[in-house]
Amino acid sequence: MGSLSLETKKLQSRSGGFVSSPTLLCAPLVGATVDQMLVDMRRAKEIGSDIVEIRLDCLRSFNPASDLQTLIKRSPLPTLVTCRPIWEGGQYEGDEIKRQNALRLAMEFGADYIDVELQVAHDFISSIHGKKPGKFKVIVSSHNFHNTPSSETIGNLVASIQATGADIAKIVTTALDITDCARIFQITVHSHIPVIGIVMGERGLISRLLSPKFGGYLTYAALETGAISAPGQPTAKDLLELYNFRLIRPDTKVYGIIGKPVGHSKSPLLFNSAFKSVGLNAVYMHFLVDDVEKFFNTYSSPDFASGCSCTIPHKEAALKCMDEIDPIAKKIGAINNIVSRPDGTLIAFNTDYIGAITAIEDGLRELYGATPGGASPLAGKLFVVMGAGGAGKSLAYGAAQKGARVVVSNRTFERAVDLAAKVGGKAIPLSEVGEFHPEEGMVLANATSVGMKPKVDETPIPKHALKHYCLVFDAIYTPKDTRLLREAKETGAAIVYGTEMLIRQGFEQYQNFTGLPAPQELFRQLMQKHA
Repeated sequence: MGSLSLETKKLQSRSGGFVSSPTLLCAPLVGATVDQMLVDMRRAKEIGSDIVEIRLDCLRSFNPASDLQTLIKRSPLPTLVTCRPIWEGGQYEGDEIKRQNALRLAMEFGADYIDVELQVAHDFISSIHGKKPGKFKVIVSSHNFHNTPSSETIGNLVASIQATGADIAKIVTTALDITDCARIFQITVHSHIPVIGIVMGERGLISRLLSPKFGGYLTYAALETGAISAPGQPTAKDLLELYNFRLIRPDTKVYGIIGKPVGHSKSPLLFNSAFKSVGLNAVYMHFLVDDVEKFFNTYSSPDFASGCSCTIPHKEAALKCMDEIDPIAKKIGAINNIVSRPDGTLIAFNTDYIGAITAIEDGLRELYGATPGGASPLAGKLFVVMGAGGAGKSLAYGAAQKGARVVVSNRTFERAVDLAAKVGGKAIPLSEVGEFHPEEGMVLANATSVGMKPKVDETPIPKHALKHYCLVFDAIYTPKDTRLLREAKETGAAIVYGTEMLIRQGFEQYQNFTGLPAPQELFRQLMQKHA
């Protein structure tokens, strides 16, 4: 498939005029009792949902006549009624005639929408011909729990749904790769009838978040983390507060962080809050990327990948996708910041080394005071870097530039040797770092993933070895207080948190993305609040 074109058609609201966010936010109700669903309806309204989906198949017991009337009449929001059979991923295993009778009854009681499966849609819609209330709409859905088919197959599926007489087509697929979402975006934009297009799974998250950009009729968001009705479904709170869902429009620029894993990153919190604070029409999200080259080949429009942060394991692999690389980033051999120019060409930077090295320098100044003549406090220091990946390269290069004597250790010794040679340093095996202490007052920087959530009890170096260091830095920021930093503090070393690197490199990225100075105080407040 070619790259995603973002020359989207002008989207109209239900009343015919342009709106900021044309996509409805639907909260699925998956409670086991009618009473629980009534409670959840009120919560959905409080949170800011536009509509609730009543999942009849989730009810442990169900009396169609009384329960439907109660749920529909007492709902503070418009209602979408579904009774998903087990053969389409739901929980209903009963009689098919009774199931469809319940859906027809929901229509009679005033439901705003019914969701019925493509397999039975033609007969169901025929059975209500001439009986539909004016505002009532039928959603005809198709679920694929295995993959996301080709654009042609999805297009034929929408045509089949349209042929049933559906008012709205709902296409739900499964993401094997983040680029699968592009095919759903294309269908949503170009379909002749309203479309709900969703790609399930973490790799499909952007299909839900960007529904307003591509004219999706509605998207689903759970009331809480434990109440999702499909894989990869975000919470309404995250959708509205973290991703500023209501502000997303067809012309909204899309930024994000490329990584694997990536869901732990706090970058969307920082950047979306910053964008909102200055009124920028932009959104920043998590991109779970397996193949970085495939990602950029698919999402090549400057309106989509307007700018990307780049984290493990793509900081080096992404280099080959760039049209231009900042000279310093080229020397380091790793990038973490990518900007798309108006013509679609990509230029890459490395802001990691700025963030990490300035944080370490400030830590040393607090320890020893200012250096004479404004020289770097790293000058002459023995600087031990654990890890020779993207972050390790940034630290080694940055420390060498400041005059430190660099020692590189890595699990794969050959990589340590290669990096050490590039920065004029020395290489030692990672297994020997614990016994390496040719002098006192060294600086240690961890650029490995050892100690990162969920393996928070691990540490890359024995505690007894830390007494030889005056300062220890850990690039990990989830958790903030790693075991390495806790033990370093106990041995008397000064410590520098990975959050400092994250915040400071974020300042540089924000400026590269927007051309504006970063709201530094806002970034710090957010990191402190959400540490």
